[in-house]
Amino acid sequence: MDCLCFFNSVSQVGGRSSCSSGKGRSHQGTVKYGFSLVKGKANHPMEDYHVAKFVHIQGHELGLFAIYDGHLGDSVPAYLQKHLFPNILKEDEFWTDPNRSISKAYERTDQAILSHNPDLGRGGSTAVTAILINGQKLWIANVGDSRAVLSKRGVAIQMTIDHEPNTERGSIEDRGGFVSNMPGDVARVNGQLAVSRAFGDKNLKTHLRSDPDVQNADVDSDTDILVLASDGLWKVMANQEAVDIARKTKDPQKAAKQLAAEALNRDSKDDISIIVVRFKGDADLIMDLCVLSNGGWQLYLLNVKESMVLWCVAANAVS
Repeated sequence: MDCLCFFNSVSQVGGRSSCSSGKGRSHQGTVKYGFSLVKGKANHPMEDYHVAKFVHIQGHELGLFAIYDGHLGDSVPAYLQKHLFPNILKEDEFWTDPNRSISKAYERTDQAILSHNPDLGRGGSTAVTAILINGQKLWIANVGDSRAVLSKRGVAIQMTIDHEPNTERGSIEDRGGFVSNMPGDVARVNGQLAVSRAFGDKNLKTHLRSDPDVQNADVDSDTDILVLASDGLWKVMANQEAVDIARKTKDPQKAAKQLAAEALNRDSKDDISIIVVRFKGDADLIMDLCVLSNGGWQLYLLNVKESMVLWCVAANAVS
């Protein structure tokens, strides 16, 4: 089951949805995902949006996953939820040059958002997107501080770069802006925005960038978990901690909920949005192939890797 849940209200047929979590899987069932969205403690409506679904295009199965963390309203993240992936996939070069296509679509989408102003207001949004092609290749991109972390045999690998004012001070100052560092507060662009790249933010756009960092990774038998989340999680939890929690359960929806609950337990103030994607590694494959036979003990020899031979024994329950 594929599920795309609108946590906050948007101008659309069907109106507001109360869905705050969900799950789904690929057509082959080899990849599962779950998500959880929790409103933060700030005195404003939920501003995070997400996408989590599988689609079939030109004979390919694509997993589309995204977190959009809005600020100063939810108009921009709602726009991204509706338009960013379609804009990426309609790029002529997507199948031959995903890197270039993703980058072009990000910037063209930002231009469209700015051209819709004032309809979209003065707000903005970060974004982290992941496209899984045929269960074999991941393309991950981001602007801002929403983050993607990949797990290979339980080892956390950060796949995105946090775009923060202090780390991109030179670019901001070259564009005529400045970075403030007030005591007790994070660094901010012109004393206002805590990220150096974002969609929207028309009043600050001359000092900001919207071009993404794009990374890719092969999905192999070592790949077990992908976590996408807004900074409501990452402000209170290290990458490895998130991976360790997510790997404790095979149900990615439960994993996403557990991560959100732990972030709240650690007093995260911001909206918390999390997607957990679970891939089938060697251990899952073995469990699927270990079949309980009607006739006592059965022995199977599995050639999972050239360098590794695994034995699996299953037996009937004895009444």
